[in-house]
Amino acid sequence: MAKKTSIELYSEILQELKSEDRKPVYFFYGEEEFFLDKLQEVVEGLIPDDQKDFNFDLLYGRDVTPEKVLSIIRSYPMMAEQRVVILRNFKELGGYGAQAEGYQGEINDLIPYLEQPNPTTLFVCIDTKKPHGHSKIGKAFKKHAGFHEFEEVPDYRLPDWIISWAKKHHNKKIEPPAAQMLAQYVGNSLQLLSTEIDKVCTFVDTSDTITESDIKKIIGLYREYSVFELKDAIFQRNLEESLFIAEQMLQHSKANTGEIIRSVGFFYNVFSNIWQIRRLTGQGNSKKQVQNTLGINNSWYFNKLWKDASAFKLADMPRIFEALLDADRASKGFTKMDPSTILLLMIKRIIG
Repeated sequence: MAKKTSIELYSEILQELKSEDRKPVYFFYGEEEFFLDKLQEVVEGLIPDDQKDFNFDLLYGRDVTPEKVLSIIRSYPMMAEQRVVILRNFKELGGYGAQAEGYQGEINDLIPYLEQPNPTTLFVCIDTKKPHGHSKIGKAFKKHAGFHEFEEVPDYRLPDWIISWAKKHHNKKIEPPAAQMLAQYVGNSLQLLSTEIDKVCTFVDTSDTITESDIKKIIGLYREYSVFELKDAIFQRNLEESLFIAEQMLQHSKANTGEIIRSVGFFYNVFSNIWQIRRLTGQGNSKKQVQNTLGINNSWYFNKLWKDASAFKLADMPRIFEALLDADRASKGFTKMDPSTILLLMIKRIIG
């Protein structure tokens, strides 16, 4: 069974927050800040605008004391059924008392509240990092609150997420090849991806379906040669064609260094997916087992990944990732090579 990713977790928490099963205290943390920000928007929306002045507080750890937080979350709503308190940057709260004059409380003072929270207050803490697991406050949150980590979404889950997000938020259908193109070119930043989805859905306002052609127009790939044509040539082990396409890409680029950085990111995503498949098949998993383990619902996209993976061996991966790392470092000034040499050398090393 596939490990639950932030995509599924986000959907589950979304439903829970809007249900009667909602907990009085939550702690959301992790590297995927896109979901943290979206959950904050959802929580804020639980209080009608005309009640926010008296029943909603957005606090930041660096600006408040534990004592102040406790006084707010213990208070009762005014002319409403509930109040909502969001505390961002929770871990900055811990050091405040030492800097303030007089006793302002310390972070463990929150523990009795977590054990017996105010039933009329929804208290949500958000941070990229969780409290230390062996600390008293960390143990209390884990035991008494909705305690959830939002990790970065794996690259191979991005096309499914793109298709789902466009359908839910724009009522648009993105064809699997178009979703793959967007994921591979933009990368795993959900914030950037959501922005590109907004742009392309606005661009095709009169159409219900988004195609590869639409994606190319929006993200500036509507030219004869791009990383997608380069990828096809590399996967065919056609060195001459690969070098020609690379030269054409650089000739038509406004900024060669930026072109290389984007290309390195693109191929890193591509080969990360191949590495996952090769690693799992090397463990004796069948094609279906690999698909289930990765949690990829779209069969078209998985079959495409499976075909890509057949072009390389697991033993090729260290060499390829080393080539990508060297090209990334070189493009960022760690060498005197010109952009053309950096890209061409990377291609030769990938093809082997």
